[in-house]
Amino acid sequence: MAVPDNKHVDDLQPSHDLGRSIVESLCTGIVAYDQSLKIIHANTQAAVLIELGEHFDTSLAKGTDSNIWGDWNSLIKASIASDKESEFDLVKYSRDGNLRLLSIVCSPLIDSDTNNILGGTAMITDVTERINIVHQLAQAERLASVGKVAGKVAHELNNPIDGILRYLNLAVRVIDTDDIPKAKEYLAHCRQGLMRMVAIISELLEFSRFAHISFEPVALDKIIEEAIKAMHLVVKDLTVKVIDDYTGQTPWVKGGNLFQVFCNLIKNASDASGRTGTLEITIGKDNTDATIAFKDNGHGFEPEHADKIFEPFFTTKGTGKGTGLGLAICKDIIEKYDGTITAENAPDGGSVFTVTLPMAVID
Repeated sequence: MAVPDNKHVDDLQPSHDLGRSIVESLCTGIVAYDQSLKIIHANTQAAVLIELGEHFDTSLAKGTDSNIWGDWNSLIKASIASDKESEFDLVKYSRDGNLRLLSIVCSPLIDSDTNNILGGTAMITDVTERINIVHQLAQAERLASVGKVAGKVAHELNNPIDGILRYLNLAVRVIDTDDIPKAKEYLAHCRQGLMRMVAIISELLEFSRFAHISFEPVALDKIIEEAIKAMHLVVKDLTVKVIDDYTGQTPWVKGGNLFQVFCNLIKNASDASGRTGTLEITIGKDNTDATIAFKDNGHGFEPEHADKIFEPFFTTKGTGKGTGLGLAICKDIIEKYDGTITAENAPDGGSVFTVTLPMAVID
């Protein structure tokens, strides 16, 4: 690519032929620009990845959506002024009808002798194939997970179906002998089996409604407040206390599906404590993560169940009181945020469910 002449070109280009050869052989695009963002050097790969013009910011603007990335001039100049690397990840760049995903890392270019900032450099990497592979692996993992759950669903539904058929056959026989009380007893068993199936299907439908995740930043305390309000009938006899165990601003996280998770954990705490105990919801944070701990004063659980408790259809509740899908759904949602959820017994009784999530960066 022909690059405009500039008085700093000699300062910024490699000082010998070997250096130029190395830069040209890289599969990463390299662009050098002065403080006005005028391009003064670029290797061949950079010209392949983006449509290079006179200035680096306008070259990026040609193929990107301004509604997403805004003003590239301000972004790149800010990276120069910050005296540190600025990374722009998963930048969708359209050129000649082709869409690429680019990773762009901008760094200030400093004169080693005078310590003056000459401009900046950008490393541009095409990550399209890598991201596609990641998505394919995620889809494969998702399908494997669906297959595993589907097998358990079939097993869980087959049991009540088998029971219903047996009791219906018995009911038909006793009706022929005019034993109406016995027929009613058998039909009552059929009803219990059907209710079990309805509960399982309802949980699965609830899960499917929340399959899409919104990645908009949300204040954590607001989600918890909304969840408590939504569960007011469940917690009306439960003493609920929210504790802010952090300093500074309220933690923000990405997404809206956490509302479903928090509602489920509140309901579980209420069930464990007989709906008349206490529930403490503690919000904490460190430099990168937010934590939300749900502590009840219920009966807790057996230590060996700490891992199994998040498996589909595993439940410590009595027959007919739970499907064992709630916590499995919570775990699935949390992991989509690159978060974790754990369960442990509290030293003073009850259980603690702790959700850890990466905090959203708020401009």
